[in-house]
Amino acid sequence: MQQIGSIVKKSLFSWRGTVAGLAGGLLLIANASAQDSCGLCAKQVIINSELATCFLDQYDQFAKTSSDAVVVDLSSCASRGVVEALPSPNKTPVEPDVQFMVSHPQLQCLKKQLETPGIVLDPSATIELDSCK
Repeated sequence: MQQIGSIVKKSLFSWRGTVAGLAGGLLLIANASAQDSCGLCAKQVIINSELATCFLDQYDQFAKTSSDAVVVDLSSCASRGVVEALPSPNKTPVEPDVQFMVSHPQLQCLKKQLETPGIVLDPSATIELDSCK
């Protein structure tokens, strides 16, 4: 009889340890995901003046998004049928991003940087989204 009581006590303690370990692990994961809530978000965006104007025009719609990640789709803004200038021979042209995902702080950062007086966006500019921290 003592042996059964001993087994029950050991299994009870190991069960509690397992539950405590799982709970602790979940807290660590939740804390890590709260700090980096958007693992798929862009770290930088390549944009030109046409897309920047379109982004700023649609900013209020993007900002209203209730999810943690905001999908920015500027594909309807890209010019159609316009022949782009030939790239300079010593530089490879960098295509602007017309679709990307950002967090709300990154969205605000992009807006702030695009509104900077004197920013040069043509032919394209790379905007670092973590520079507003």
